[in-house]
Amino acid sequence: MKKGIIGKKVGMTQIFDDNGKIIPVTVIEAGPCVIAQKKTVQNDGYEAVQLGYGDTKTTKLIKPKAGHFEKSNIAPKKHLREFKFENTAELKVGDDIKSVADLNVGDEIKADIFEKGDIVDVTGTSKGKGYAGTIKRYNTSRLVESHGTGPVGRHAGSMGAGASPSRIYKGKKMPGHMGAEKVTIQNLEIAKIDVDNNLIAIKGAIPGPKHGLVIVSNSVKKG
Repeated sequence: MKKGIIGKKVGMTQIFDDNGKIIPVTVIEAGPCVIAQKKTVQNDGYEAVQLGYGDTKTTKLIKPKAGHFEKSNIAPKKHLREFKFENTAELKVGDDIKSVADLNVGDEIKADIFEKGDIVDVTGTSKGKGYAGTIKRYNTSRLVESHGTGPVGRHAGSMGAGASPSRIYKGKKMPGHMGAEKVTIQNLEIAKIDVDNNLIAIKGAIPGPKHGLVIVSNSVKKG
């Protein structure tokens, strides 16, 4: 991963390209994020950068987390996420472009680390749907709603053979909790960036509800 930032899903809208074609986009408030910690091979066994996002009060943090920000001498943040940047990665910090090795605790990362046309992956938590049946959860087919079918036509049907294996196999598609899980949408294109307001417009939809936390990073497999 060469670039990454924490953001908040604002919502969906549409913009026009140079040819007048409508493009559906999702707007993300990306940053500003502050570097809360640098992890090194000598101290931690690997290299990474910890970013903080979203201002909050110290009184709303647990003591270990509040002490972490106090030790770093930065304002408390609501969210912390870790990014394993490559040694050769370069990020735009303010008006300067620095390598990861030159980054310091307290440096601020903004939306301008990305450019229009970049291909990114967006990770978020999908909307929670509560308890759902197999039709809604896995798009299975219903039974024929005719005489003899009942008492319902939307149940899952047979769970498997009774004599052998005489049990339900693991992974059987059954009713249960749907949504509220980590989802990554890959190979999305950045359509527009508003540097002044730290907004990124990404073509298409991304996971999660409005105001949900998302991670925007370089695509791991372009194409």
